[in-house]
Amino acid sequence: MGDTTKRPDRRRQIGRLGEDVAAEYIAGLGWEVLDRNWRTRYGELDLIAADGDTLVIVEVKTRASRTFSDPVAAVTPQKLRTMRLVARQWLSEQERYWPVIRFDVVSIRLDLADPEDLERATLAHHAGVVE
Repeated sequence: MGDTTKRPDRRRQIGRLGEDVAAEYIAGLGWEVLDRNWRTRYGELDLIAADGDTLVIVEVKTRASRTFSDPVAAVTPQKLRTMRLVARQWLSEQERYWPVIRFDVVSIRLDLADPEDLERATLAHHAGVVE
């Protein structure tokens, strides 16, 4: 018989840890987190935040490996197009008008030996990655 215990999905766990770090960082900037993991059939927005009158769509890229020196390198032009499409869908459901909309990437590198040790995580904030 095989092992019937379900192993935790490491990729999902790493992503969740990174999103938690990013949400805490954004709240620390004084921004209001409006939504997390907003999904449609076309894609997902990791974090949606308000920086005053600016709506900020935040893609969170987290790595616990050496695949990229900065996880922002994993944000492809296709991913940016998807972010714009899904952001339009989110906006269509809102009553508030946003005079400025910006797309940012927050990249998180977790410690290879102990990804859950968030004290050792490093963060880079890339503002305005999409015009």
